[in-house]
Amino acid sequence: QVQLVESGGGLVQAGGSLGLSCAASGRTFSSYRMGWFRQAPGKEREFVAAISWSSGRTYYADSVKVRFTIFRDNAKNTVYLQMNSLRPEDTAVYYCAADLSLSWDPTDQNKYDYWGQGTQVTVSS
Repeated sequence: QVQLVESGGGLVQAGGSLGLSCAASGRTFSSYRMGWFRQAPGKEREFVAAISWSSGRTYYADSVKVRFTIFRDNAKNTVYLQMNSLRPEDTAVYYCAADLSLSWDPTDQNKYDYWGQGTQVTVSS
């Protein structure tokens, strides 16, 4: 069983920055592929960013490229999402997720095995 706990959400003005963290349980965190997804009110949950187990590969949704950065610290069992130049349309509940399978589609939320409870990010205009 893997438990994921997000933190770092909050209220920020447009153009500002926020950093999210996701702490994971489990002794084999370094083998998990990790992703961030978000869900805005009235919308489907969507892919934001993902990172391979070794940090060698990262993936981003077009809407957040350049502005967001995903990275991980396997020694701390934590994955991060640094969000810069935030826009009101980034307002959503942000979820981290872990994929433990042998095959990986980083953008497909159905492929992820474990999810955190989510953290709210609100960007005011």
